[in-house]
Amino acid sequence: MSKTILITGASKGFGRAWTEAFLAKGYKVAATARNIDTLADLKAQYGDAILPLTLDVNKREDSFAVIEKVKQNFGTIDILINNAGYALNGAVEEASETEARAQFETNFFGTLWLTQAVLPIMRSQKSGHIIQVSSVLGITTLPNLGLYNASKFAIEGLTETLAQEVKQFGINVTLVEPNGYVTDIWGNGFNSESIDAYDGLKKAIEEGHDPDSFGKISATVPAIIKLIEADTPPLRLFLGKVALPFAKQTYEQKLATWEEWADVSVAAHG
Repeated sequence: MSKTILITGASKGFGRAWTEAFLAKGYKVAATARNIDTLADLKAQYGDAILPLTLDVNKREDSFAVIEKVKQNFGTIDILINNAGYALNGAVEEASETEARAQFETNFFGTLWLTQAVLPIMRSQKSGHIIQVSSVLGITTLPNLGLYNASKFAIEGLTETLAQEVKQFGINVTLVEPNGYVTDIWGNGFNSESIDAYDGLKKAIEEGHDPDSFGKISATVPAIIKLIEADTPPLRLFLGKVALPFAKQTYEQKLATWEEWADVSVAAHG
């Protein structure tokens, strides 16, 4: 049975690759972007199977309006993929108030608004699948990406809670957690004003860059197709070979620290 998929951030990166794959598989796709001219070639090739829609996910009213347009056009929304987002580069101290708020407006609140907007439809259908594109940096961190890390941590907490709340309605929820991929999200020009004290750290990060740790976007397509076609999709799905070892190392360190301080913690219970 053909599914109807709404995906944000469809103009490039994961969004573009996945949109092309969904259309090639015969799915109906509502594809949002700030500039839908980037989707003109797909519209010409696939006709009514794709509905390009202009959307700035920062605007709550627009997000609700887009959901309604998709419902009117296709009659249903089976899958929502919240993919729109970007990364602010810079140390925590370097981020301005405007930059910090903008990072959360897009990465966190943009995800929240569309999730809230689609839920009445999925509850009425008693079915649906909400996929949040998070990151391995939503469960562990790297320096110089503090606000990005924080926005993904927020998505993780929101989505874990959501999954518990909507299971009763037959709605599945998945966090997709990629490691680094060759995409312009890292060199997108969103950089905080530099403070000299962090130059050494940034230099060390640059010198430690390993190209092999970054995956190829095209390689994620089979995983995403398998995810949307799964009868019982997982709450979490890593993408890439680096994510799981990185997560294991992080959680081993966390558990060791918690265990070391366990006596203090228990005594604090009263």
